[in-house]
Amino acid sequence: MTEPTDPGAPGGTRHGSAEPLTRITAQPGPRPDHLHRKGAHAPMTRPDPPTLVAVAHGSRDPRALPAVTALLDRVRELRPGLRVRLAHIELNAPLLTDTLTALGDGDAVLVPLLLTRGHHVKHDLPGAAARAPHLRVRVAAPLGPHPLLVEALYARLTEAGWRAEHERSRATGVVLAAAGSRDPDSAADTRRTARLLGERLGGVPVVPAYASAASPTVPEALRALAERGHHRAAVASCFTAPGLFATRSAAAAPWIAAAPLGAHPALARLVLRRYDRAAAAPHPLPRELASA
Repeated sequence: MTEPTDPGAPGGTRHGSAEPLTRITAQPGPRPDHLHRKGAHAPMTRPDPPTLVAVAHGSRDPRALPAVTALLDRVRELRPGLRVRLAHIELNAPLLTDTLTALGDGDAVLVPLLLTRGHHVKHDLPGAAARAPHLRVRVAAPLGPHPLLVEALYARLTEAGWRAEHERSRATGVVLAAAGSRDPDSAADTRRTARLLGERLGGVPVVPAYASAASPTVPEALRALAERGHHRAAVASCFTAPGLFATRSAAAAPWIAAAPLGAHPALARLVLRRYDRAAAAPHPLPRELASA
């Protein structure tokens, strides 16, 4: 089962963050030689950190690539000197296999710019890493659920017109629009993000909804909110970049619709958080993915 080819489509521990999913060791790394042949100590050098490979879904929407590129520019600003590379699962260049081939020998951490666990994170990324034997690759967790993701979602809602007084009205509600997946872990991640966003909004009801492969759809979730008396409903866009699904979800909004997350500073910090956890906590490749 593959994820829907969502153009903008895009997971726990305490506070909703997730552990790195996998570590793939294609070959043993070189052992540092601390001694010269005559016993003198060689100068110690710090190894280069793994390359951060940010893996986006890919989209035919011309706004998607600039949005992801701007996000990675923010990541570079936060971590000067870190090698950051972009890759796509499909639809846009560079594709993941091409980016990994171009890296040469060394270490890399794949950080999915996806917001839930699903087929891409569980299978496509580990599979691509296993087919790059010249690299030692770890696969980080997706970006959600996490409080930093919620911070970005809240900010985008505010930019669209959400105000504090709306949180005190019984007529308001929010639909959290996500790509959707048949993987139950993906739906669980979206539900967790919706709960966290509802807490951030002071108890406003937040209903998760999906653009594909799962239910309820965004229009169905909006109708359900209206039936409960929440006639003033906003749509929060749980998409990394613009795309078909994000556009359709926003078009269904009867009131305000937030923009995709894009280059929000909290999302850039979250990318680095996922990178750091994966780089620092090696995990063996799960047996079921060993031949992916």
